[in-house]
Amino acid sequence: MRRRRAEQRESLADPKYSNRLVAKFINAVMLQGKKTVAENIVYGALDIIEEKNHETGALKIFQKAIDSARPKLEVKSRRVGGATYQVPMEVPVARGNALAMRWIRDFARKKKGKPMEVKLADELLAASKGEGPAIRKRDDTHKMAEANKAFAHLRW
Repeated sequence: MRRRRAEQRESLADPKYSNRLVAKFINAVMLQGKKTVAENIVYGALDIIEEKNHETGALKIFQKAIDSARPKLEVKSRRVGGATYQVPMEVPVARGNALAMRWIRDFARKKKGKPMEVKLADELLAASKGEGPAIRKRDDTHKMAEANKAFAHLRW
């Protein structure tokens, strides 16, 4: 018999913007427990975005970037009688946000020759406009799910 499910802890909002999503993003950017460094990077990136688009606001652009990079569908491997099928599944919002933040962070890290704040700001601006590698990754994920729609009946 299974025990009860572990309850989800609500994360605290970040100090500057009082936004939970920004706090999650800071944690996603953080390396080796250096939260202050991660905060400086994320806040630096949001300041750069604010300078470029002060009429829209950095928080709105950040939110739009995460929303547009968030996948609706993904594929998960499922073994049925010796064969492995890629079964398309809907992505819960929390996981979708986590994937979007991870993709944006990873593509920003891959770029070379600029400080991390600038790379992150560029990546967030591109994602908010519906372009850039994070959006391509989302589209590829959707294409994969679409191509494997025939196995949707194997969902569990």
